[in-house]
Amino acid sequence: MQIIQDQLKKDLPEIKPGQTVRILQRVKEGSKERTQPFEGLVIAVKHGRGLDGTFTVRKISEGVGVERIFPLHSPVIQQIKVLKTAKVRRAKLYYMRKLTGKKAKMKSRQTKTEKTETTK
Repeated sequence: MQIIQDQLKKDLPEIKPGQTVRILQRVKEGSKERTQPFEGLVIAVKHGRGLDGTFTVRKISEGVGVERIFPLHSPVIQQIKVLKTAKVRRAKLYYMRKLTGKKAKMKSRQTKTEKTETTK
């Protein structure tokens, strides 16, 4: 049990479907190492927040849909930033694969902290 606790990351944001996230990932090419960003919409979160938890991120790159499945506690992931949160009514957003253009646009949702800041 202690081995599993050591491998869990402590600084992860709460990732939910409908969020637009930017994942900074370490990529090793030969002897060099660099950081590669991947920005897109979270369409699925599976297996909870445990060691085997994963989330699927989808983006459109040059007119082609690209999906990547990231392990939540991977040592390759440097940072996960939540950029936007959309209002969704589904746990899995697989229907986004069929939508393009303006139909794929999602309504944004204000967080509780943003609501209190705007009312002040």
